Amino acid sequence: MPDNGDQNPYALFVVPVSAGTIQKDDVLIDNFNNAANLQGTSSTIVNYHPDTKEMSLFAQIPRDLKECPGGVGLSTAMTMLKSGWVIVGSTPSNDGTTGTKGAGCFIVLDPNGKIAKVWSSPNINDPWGNMAVVDNGASATLFVSMAGFGVGDANGNPPPLFKQATVLRLDLDVPNAQARVIKKETVIGNGFGAQANKGVFLVGPTGLALSADQKLLYVLDAIGNRLTEIDDPLMRDTSAGGGRQLTANGLLHRPLAMVTAPNVHLLVTNALNGQVVEIIPETGKQLYARWIDTDKAQSPPGNGDLFGIAMTPEGDGFYVQDDVNTLVIAK
Repeated sequence: MPDNGDQNPYALFVVPVSAGTIQKDDVLIDNFNNAANLQGTSSTIVNYHPDTKEMSLFAQIPRDLKECPGGVGLSTAMTMLKSGWVIVGSTPSNDGTTGTKGAGCFIVLDPNGKIAKVWSSPNINDPWGNMAVVDNGASATLFVSMAGFGVGDANGNPPPLFKQATVLRLDLDVPNAQARVIKKETVIGNGFGAQANKGVFLVGPTGLALSADQKLLYVLDAIGNRLTEIDDPLMRDTSAGGGRQLTANGLLHRPLAMVTAPNVHLLVTNALNGQVVEIIPETGKQLYARWIDTDKAQSPPGNGDLFGIAMTPEGDGFYVQDDVNTLVIAK
């Protein structure tokens, strides 16, 4: 936890290059809650250094950043490009509930943690999911889910379900020594479910991953308890709607974060237990669920504990993080 008490780590990203205060293979982790444990109110990114096993503060962003609609509450949407720029999404709240949430934004930071640019637009409404990224150095493409459209307060019993969440593609120019520029925004998926939730703030599509040949984008639909795929994600100029269902239910229990393993299988964290599920993307076969968090304080064990997931640089294991501000490595 940083000195200001921010907690509840959400995004998790292994750094591809050394730049500024960041070293290659460091792990960037952002927080979603403030010291009072209010969701959508954190503004800090910390840096874990695997070589020394130490932590440092990478960035502390002003909570009332005026260019960001609703302010700052850092979400699971975070990446760092080869050019050294860090991009993080904001899904902000004034009081820890979706009743006061704003549309949020993307914040572009230089590799020393300083704000370089803020992006907001009508297509950006609560960047929620971990990004899928194609990084070509001088250009890059980001895919991220937007879970805020239509979602309001969670005081209803149950709160209403909105099928307005989208998957947005951002095509970027990355000129030398300048903050990147968005060339084009394209909604390539829509109609995914999203719902306010008192316990976890918001349930919506989170995990995104590209196939090895980049011809498919895999999208985890948490509300539908399923994995879908979108054809031709890099080139399509229209929405594929909710995509094509690849697999559903079975070992999945509100699938959350997702990453591609070296064998090109997909690893998916469950939000409703402490398991990570391995899936063969070509067939949709669910191979196995491994308990990563067995904390019996929750029922079932690990319920609500696992958030982000990222492969180690060597590809021999993966990082996850849990609800007690702990970074875990599994092999």
